[in-house]
Amino acid sequence: MTKRKLSRQQAWRVGKIQRERARRASKRDVQVLDALSAGDLGPEQEGTIVAHYGAQLTVESVLGTMQRCHLRANLEGLVTGDRVVWRAGEPTGVVVAQQERFNALSRPDPQGKLKPVAANIDQMLVVIAPYPEPHANLLDRYLVAAETMEIEPVILLNKTDLLTTDSRLAARVNAMLANYPKLGYPLLHTSTKTGEQSELRATLQGCTSVIVGQSGVGKSSLVNALLPGAGMRVGDLSGTKRKGTHTTTTAQLMHLSCGGSLIDSPGIREFALWHMTKEEVAQGFREFRPYLGSCKFRDCQHAQEPGCALLAAVDAGDVSEERLHSYQRIVGSLEHF
Repeated sequence: MTKRKLSRQQAWRVGKIQRERARRASKRDVQVLDALSAGDLGPEQEGTIVAHYGAQLTVESVLGTMQRCHLRANLEGLVTGDRVVWRAGEPTGVVVAQQERFNALSRPDPQGKLKPVAANIDQMLVVIAPYPEPHANLLDRYLVAAETMEIEPVILLNKTDLLTTDSRLAARVNAMLANYPKLGYPLLHTSTKTGEQSELRATLQGCTSVIVGQSGVGKSSLVNALLPGAGMRVGDLSGTKRKGTHTTTTAQLMHLSCGGSLIDSPGIREFALWHMTKEEVAQGFREFRPYLGSCKFRDCQHAQEPGCALLAAVDAGDVSEERLHSYQRIVGSLEHF
């Protein structure tokens, strides 16, 4: 795609913003260096970022103590869940180094660039609900993203109390989800109305998990149920379309009484996959993998080409036609970027 040439005024604005960011980063680095040279900081120790507030972070030590910290300008991009080396101070400590991540969950920023929002995650809880009505293609986007980032996905059907009063809705939702356990995806059922959370609590034990899903599916309500002191704001479903309103503004890592940790991420309506190639998307469909690379044509689009191994797998009943159509819709959406 051809880049659009900036006007002189636009270029001046971009340059001004960049200079201001550099000035703030330089000022912050001076503050950090002053603190380091003053010798009033404690020894280096390991910790985990549990919240991020602009130029400052909250770091948790291995002993469970918390402290606000500055960070060096060359450490931009740290997110909740990152493991760091830091030094305690009064009143503010300093993060001096970042430890290696084993994965990161990313989403597009307002400029469309991919930006990490949480790191070092064991499992992704993909929350859906009867309302807003779930769609397999949106669920598949979350699953593909999790597979690509090597985060174990868990499908969580929330607000199950709504299914007990609407048999048609229950039939539609159950039919949509029927294939996923066969593919090895855990499917949990929860409701904050009835207190149905035993499956969820067992799954969270000993793991660092992140909650994702459309706005309005009840993510914040679930966090409030799991952590009564969290105080997450809950947004009502808005208007006749019954879409949720965004309530969470920053990713926070919170410890659970069951022994696990939970990162509540900012609400997103649709997980962006535009940065991926069609080959990466295909790898994100776990049941496709045995057939990839076996098609007659190397550039097979898995649409109607003769000798397509995936189409043959669909005909044989080894791959569902719905999942293949979902893949094709996702790949089709990539062509718009």
